[in-house]
Amino acid sequence: MGQAQQTENNPEIDVKVLQDMYKKFVMECPSGLLFLHEFKRFFGVEPTGEASDYAENMFRAFDTNGDNTIDFLEFVAALNLVFRGDLEHKLRWSFKVYDKDNNGFVDRKELRSIIDSISRLKKSAKKEDFDSQLTVDEVVDRIFQAVDSDGDGHINLEEFIRGAQQDPWVLNMVKLDMNPARWVMEQRRRSAHF
Repeated sequence: MGQAQQTENNPEIDVKVLQDMYKKFVMECPSGLLFLHEFKRFFGVEPTGEASDYAENMFRAFDTNGDNTIDFLEFVAALNLVFRGDLEHKLRWSFKVYDKDNNGFVDRKELRSIIDSISRLKKSAKKEDFDSQLTVDEVVDRIFQAVDSDGDGHINLEEFIRGAQQDPWVLNMVKLDMNPARWVMEQRRRSAHF
């Protein structure tokens, strides 16, 4: 009782994977701290380009203490959320990515910035799950219409969570696709072949 079962959608991080993660973390950042440029390299993101702005927002969300670095505990906490968190926890974390100025609200400019990054990433990866029939501004307008329940021009955390949970289209538009656990899964697949 109390033990989580491993499923394809909810794999657990075992001790071996955690050790592998720590080895990679220490190899990539011997100081024990991951800086933005290292974070981008760590996840294979070019310093500029479609994924760069997106990665910077992800970095900020990982950096829970706001010191412009990510230590191993912050890194593992974020990965644990990706692997094991429920939808509401993931949406809370995603909200941090959208709330670039950390004021507790997402305004149109912040939403547009992330939606634009997601759109460019999905188009470059030729993913069909982004509504390519709409422009970025139309997507932002539609999200605001669906989510900004008090009409104040800002989306707070509760509106963000409620809107994404109640509207599958909104959830699809706001979900974050940069999978910070991707390399862990690749490592796991590689180690299974040896």
